[in-house]
Amino acid sequence: MTWRRRRAVTVLFFAAVLLAVASLSLTIGQIAVPIPDVLAITARRLGFPLASAENVSAMQEAVVWQIRMPRTLVGLLVGAALGISGAVMQGIFANPLADPGIIGVSAGASAGAVLCIALGLSTVNLFFMPTFAFAGSLFAVALTIFLALRRGKVPVMPLLLAGVAVGMFLGAVTSGLLTFMNEQKVQEYLFWIVGGLDYRRWEHVYMAAGPILAGAVVMVLLARQLNILALGEQEARAVGMRVLPLRMGLLLLASLTTANSVCVSGNVGFVGLVMPHMMRLLVGPDHRILLPASALGGASFLVLCDVLGRVIMPPAELRVGVMTALIGTPYFLFLLRRMRRNDSL
Repeated sequence: MTWRRRRAVTVLFFAAVLLAVASLSLTIGQIAVPIPDVLAITARRLGFPLASAENVSAMQEAVVWQIRMPRTLVGLLVGAALGISGAVMQGIFANPLADPGIIGVSAGASAGAVLCIALGLSTVNLFFMPTFAFAGSLFAVALTIFLALRRGKVPVMPLLLAGVAVGMFLGAVTSGLLTFMNEQKVQEYLFWIVGGLDYRRWEHVYMAAGPILAGAVVMVLLARQLNILALGEQEARAVGMRVLPLRMGLLLLASLTTANSVCVSGNVGFVGLVMPHMMRLLVGPDHRILLPASALGGASFLVLCDVLGRVIMPPAELRVGVMTALIGTPYFLFLLRRMRRNDSL
């Protein structure tokens, strides 16, 4: 089977899984809405009214369109962003333990968010906290690259060490700001840092859709170059590839895509680590197939975690950041044990 056919089959399979999980997310909750009614509501809102829409109550329509649809779409976008960014990071660093937060993206977003809360701007406008979080992520990435830069080159190991140092520094800044905040502001920050999809609105969908989709498309288009880069720097230079610009470009794309996802959902861990590794076991290391599979797998996994968080302890909800950690941590430990057994760690 050619790689084009394999990619088509893979994308269709995971797209079907994603559609099933999204349908589950739209139907399950304290107010159950059957799938035919969900389809009728969606069709009417898109300007294609169905006859069955006559039987849908106003409450059901409000629940599906104003609450569950934005929540599900944000989950799909964030999961796709984390999944594909994690696959790119693992390809750049040739390490299955790499994830989007490895160069300080999440720590920068957290510092930006807590600064916004400390200044009292988070309650002024919906867009202030995502803007501060995004700016913090950009600052973290820029500082990490600056610290790792040596004679016009950015070696992998210094970049990783710089990322750890920047993450620790920004973590200290975040902790310092928290000590001067009142209890209400600390609670607001903790609610954001755990990561969640609850209370997401259409404004969050509009905020995330453009940057995340654009970043994902460009990364998929660069999948062939990433395949060559993953073989090693010498091999890439041998075929005439400009290694540093490509590595930095992919790194910035993955970081910005991750930053946009963190802006609208808070910190959601393990998706960018677990899903690319699982997809690599299923579809192989070819990034032309792995990147779309990781995006679709990440989107499905995150929304499924959100659904599980809603149904495990009703009427209370476990936030999606908690669910991804509960599921991702055992897999991460399994991965560490497997790598140690193979003497690759």
